[in-house]
Amino acid sequence: MREGVPVAVRVCVQVSWCVCGRTGGTDSWPSRAVVRLHLPGCSPSCLTSWVGGGPGGGPQAGVGSYPWVAQPADPAPPHPTGTRESAFVYALSAAAISHAIARACTTGDLPGCSCGPVPGEPPGPGNRWGGCADNLSYGLLMGAKFSDAPMKVKKTGSQANKLMRLHNSEVGRQALRASLEMKCKCHGVSGSCSIRTCWKGLQELRDVAADLKTRYLSATKVVHRPMGTRKHLVPKDLDIRPVKDSELVYLQSSPDFCMKNEKVGSHGTQDRQCNKTSHGSDSCDLMCCGRGYNPYTDRVVERCHCKYHWCCYVTCRRCERTVERYVCK
Repeated sequence: MREGVPVAVRVCVQVSWCVCGRTGGTDSWPSRAVVRLHLPGCSPSCLTSWVGGGPGGGPQAGVGSYPWVAQPADPAPPHPTGTRESAFVYALSAAAISHAIARACTTGDLPGCSCGPVPGEPPGPGNRWGGCADNLSYGLLMGAKFSDAPMKVKKTGSQANKLMRLHNSEVGRQALRASLEMKCKCHGVSGSCSIRTCWKGLQELRDVAADLKTRYLSATKVVHRPMGTRKHLVPKDLDIRPVKDSELVYLQSSPDFCMKNEKVGSHGTQDRQCNKTSHGSDSCDLMCCGRGYNPYTDRVVERCHCKYHWCCYVTCRRCERTVERYVCK
């Protein structure tokens, strides 16, 4: 247990961050944040939230197609401290922890908390508050205590890096707050929806990740310099304004993730799969860093010609097809 962390947050003993890719098929969009909560008196439970693209999400929603994102077979050294990429990881990790705790309260998987409070404002005509709201306030409280505790009690390390991590973690939680929305379920004769039961629920973590991805792309480079009697993080090139609470910040430029460099934790993009027809971050031009790519064919086995039988099962045949894929030189 960490010294100085309140008893209420000790249910969060182990939190692990991983970025992984899904292989096979055409939907190779990574990635996911995994938050493992060790609960007193029971085996560890794993709350997994997808933050990459996928069916209905699209690659634009995730970050797995960037050159700096590790692949499944790669070891996972941390990204260089102080970079734009580490800023994103801090923010998304903080959001993922609070998101998982808030949802665990709702599902009853976490002792010591329950559904979120009923809002004080009326839900609108034809609506009524009910259901079980995501306990965002508890998730933010416990998530912040867990995420920020190391930076507040740690006596070693750069003060600038500590401030950067604390700031970006709060940006992640801010993005999570903004994702809280009203969700409703219809009731009525023959689906007439004469009345709706509503509650406050969080968007999926992939939606929060998409928000943070936008902030990652517009992150501000900062320096740690005196302002009054204390040092603060201020924009490097725009000293006339303070750092906004809503923007990700970083201290140093990113290394070249196109080439393998174990010192900075970069595995390079050689042999990474790319999308020849894409114009986004997974395109072969961007992923391969201008080195070109090699085509290869892959045999895919999938279910086909499925038929429903009364009652009640489905039978399918197995079909094979050949697809062309591309990997970076």
